[in-house]
Amino acid sequence: MLSFLKQKPYLKDLLSGNYIDIHSHLLPGIDDGAKTISDTEKLIKSFEKIGVSQFITTPHISHYIWNNSPHAIQDNHAETSKLLTESNITKPFLAAAEYFMDDWFERHFQNEKLLTLKDNYVLVEMSYINAPIQLYKILFDLQVAGYTPVLAHPERYLFYHKNLIEYERLKKAGCLFQINLLAVVGYYGEEITKISEHLLKKGMYDFAGTDVHHNNHIAAFEQKIKINTLDALKKVISNNQFFKF
Repeated sequence: MLSFLKQKPYLKDLLSGNYIDIHSHLLPGIDDGAKTISDTEKLIKSFEKIGVSQFITTPHISHYIWNNSPHAIQDNHAETSKLLTESNITKPFLAAAEYFMDDWFERHFQNEKLLTLKDNYVLVEMSYINAPIQLYKILFDLQVAGYTPVLAHPERYLFYHKNLIEYERLKKAGCLFQINLLAVVGYYGEEITKISEHLLKKGMYDFAGTDVHHNNHIAAFEQKIKINTLDALKKVISNNQFFKF
């Protein structure tokens, strides 16, 4: 009986049908996410099944890899919305971007308006190999330019795992943290799950994201969570109501 009571919930059950997602790759043919409008349709239908009520999809903007622009993303979003409506999929969604922090990005936001999640909140990421040499200058200048950086999946930057104090430093530099929800079911490996729990215990996460690219990501929401900091995770998920539209 006690063993039954201690069983961990399935990840999808934590979303409760009213979760606002702020990180996904559902626009077709624009990055490493959905390839076709058919893929987009299937993923959006799956979003409803796992408890996503609204979402802001965030194609990559990485000048040297995915050289998208706000204009291209907005055009894709408009065309995608039109095609979805014709297929009787009327779930409203917004489009922002996930910006790769590098030398090009630092020059770019000084002169061009960024595509934000809401107001001045901008989703950013960095290389999985190493942090930008000028990372803290980028974060400082980004805030001087009027933006609030939301760092995508900090738990996935392996180079910080042996130097956890860097997470504290990032927070002090004004960086908000967005957890990838699949980290808590072990999708990215045990080490990343461990770090995600550490950051949850420290109260360092501000928001949550699915980072859905394809059906394998959706399927992982059917798994049970592997962490013990359930209340902290629920709180972070609820914080996403800030982005409701």
